[in-house]
Amino acid sequence: MQNYNLYKLLNEELKNGSSDLVTRQSGQVIRERIERDIADEEDGEIIALDFSKIGIIDYSCADEIVTKLISRLISGEYGEKYIILTGINENQKENIEVALERKGLAVVAEMRDKKKILIGSLNNYLKETLDVIQKKGKITAKELCEAKGLEANTSGMRLLNLYKKRLTKRVDAIQEGGRVWIYERI
Repeated sequence: MQNYNLYKLLNEELKNGSSDLVTRQSGQVIRERIERDIADEEDGEIIALDFSKIGIIDYSCADEIVTKLISRLISGEYGEKYIILTGINENQKENIEVALERKGLAVVAEMRDKKKILIGSLNNYLKETLDVIQKKGKITAKELCEAKGLEANTSGMRLLNLYKKRLTKRVDAIQEGGRVWIYERI
């Protein structure tokens, strides 16, 4: 996992001594810096955007940084990479969540108390499936079928949709003489 300290990036890019992420223009500068750094990361890498030393993040900055990064991640612009948020406090969570919900997006986040949560908008059945992956660590479509009593194609589609939203990793493996996808928590 690669940790991107947003406070450090803020000071390097804006040089204003602030710990607050405010205004769309500031958000654009920080997002563009993150995008340059992401381009150098290997496929499969998890990028943790660390908010632990950030004070506030307003809606426009949350939209410019988090929403646009997640949207572009899902569209494949960054390759096979994953983004999580870490060190989030309740006030930051609220503004980030509003920005994500307005665009129908979601991201896995770790609060300052280390509790992992989902921020944003996701269908209930996908939330339920993601919870299973978070608890088990990893799962195949067959295992999800057995655990939840689902049809094979239903469990496969749920897992595929979580992967497409970059809320879970997908690894190719050989099990019982055949190829299977294993979906892992990020």
